[in-house]
Amino acid sequence: MEMEMEIELDWLKRWNLYTPNNVALQDGDTGQAYTYRQFYHAAVSGAHILKSQFQIKHGDRVAVLATNEIEYIFLFFALQRLGAILVPINFRLTQREVDHIVDDCQPKLIFYQLPFRDLVENVRKTYHSIKSCLLTGPGSFATQLAKAESHVAVAAENVAAEKNRPNERDAFVGSSSDGVMILYTSGTTGAPKGALLDHKMLFWNSINTTLRLNISQSDCAVCFLPFFHTGGWNVLTNPFIHRGAKTIVLKKFDADQIIALTEREKATLLFGVPTTMDMLARSGLFKSADLSTLRYAIVGGEPMPLPLIEIWHKKGIPIRQGYGLTEFGPNVFSLNEEHAIKKIGSIGFPNFYIEARVVDEVGNVLGADKVGELVLRGPMVMVGYWNNEKATKETIKNGWLYTGDLVRFDAEGYFYVVGRKKDMYKSGGENVYPTEIEQVLRRLDGIREVAVIGVVDQKWGEVGKAFIVRENSDLTEQEINLFCLQNLAKFKIPKYFSFLESLPKGESGKILKRHLAEM
Repeated sequence: MEMEMEIELDWLKRWNLYTPNNVALQDGDTGQAYTYRQFYHAAVSGAHILKSQFQIKHGDRVAVLATNEIEYIFLFFALQRLGAILVPINFRLTQREVDHIVDDCQPKLIFYQLPFRDLVENVRKTYHSIKSCLLTGPGSFATQLAKAESHVAVAAENVAAEKNRPNERDAFVGSSSDGVMILYTSGTTGAPKGALLDHKMLFWNSINTTLRLNISQSDCAVCFLPFFHTGGWNVLTNPFIHRGAKTIVLKKFDADQIIALTEREKATLLFGVPTTMDMLARSGLFKSADLSTLRYAIVGGEPMPLPLIEIWHKKGIPIRQGYGLTEFGPNVFSLNEEHAIKKIGSIGFPNFYIEARVVDEVGNVLGADKVGELVLRGPMVMVGYWNNEKATKETIKNGWLYTGDLVRFDAEGYFYVVGRKKDMYKSGGENVYPTEIEQVLRRLDGIREVAVIGVVDQKWGEVGKAFIVRENSDLTEQEINLFCLQNLAKFKIPKYFSFLESLPKGESGKILKRHLAEM
């Protein structure tokens, strides 16, 4: 009888055996580097700390409010050893938005950094049972890991003897179907939904990424996208760790720093969205920097403008346009770099082990040059939305994930994103859903009706424009903006406000947003 083999989950144990002295992670600010041996032992020690001090066990959720840190990655792989689930929280969110996520996922523990202490303390006033701990700084998880690592370093002098010695601390709990991370995405109904990712999803996304981007142990990349997004974890970081490659971690986007690190560390891949690629090209270092080690730059989020593609091509760096989403992959489509100009605007072909269809509103499969909804099937689909069976069933039907994106493919099979089925727009690579903004604005006294749409913006791609019908004509744009600052992350706040006597509506009373767009 043929036996199906379970996929390998303990990636670090393998690389500790194969290439223990290769650099796995490097702090882009300090230059501090960690080998795969150190990474592995940090994950083992971290799991022991989580279990002994905080009683973290299989299935528990652990939330994080922090910038990108090496210890953030250590924590993720420590949680995997216990079968627990990481919940990255966007530190740009307001208290209201953070409270919703905490209420939804009910974490047992929250790791945070000092700038976000007030958010965590306010959460704990409502949820008394939730424990909290600093991720970095004095008395933090990072400090405890450093102490544990000093003991491990002594014990690991005889490397050959340590590599395969059984150890209870070394145990890895869980199976491929166990959840590892919940990533919250803005919801079209106003409330963010938590996409539950499992080991299987991470594994197959890594396989797809490796095959399409030719990732190997010799690769190096600078990671600057935040860890509260799938882009920060799953476009390159996790696939790089799976392949034994090197990741340089930055706390935030800094164009000059990214250019300098890419040159100095001889990075081989770069990932960004059109907004960040434009900012990098505008860096004072861009023209003079030697970026010849870059095989190509991977761009997602939205189509990259042709003039910007040409700027990078003149620099000798090919552009690979792609497409993905938190709930599937996220490395779903890729356009070969040699077709960047010829097929401008295309996301290319589906990656390995992915089936893609374009369907109409009743599910009929459409042919070339017909616009319909993109649906996907493959082993890298999310488990579902955490604590939201209704939304899961609406998104995953008969094994197919309905993306909500309208696409078409041409006669040669190249796919193009045409628009969003719903009203979502992207601002600087961030998904923004007007319904959430509208619901918040309606809570402000003096607003009778409101509708928000995305409009073109030279810097951010798209920004919000709010059309408002006031109950109180004295309500000012400044007052509305202040209310938004208190209740919405900055990237969600509309850039423009327009006051109308009434909003255009259809016979059913539904607001006609297409009329607003025409205005």
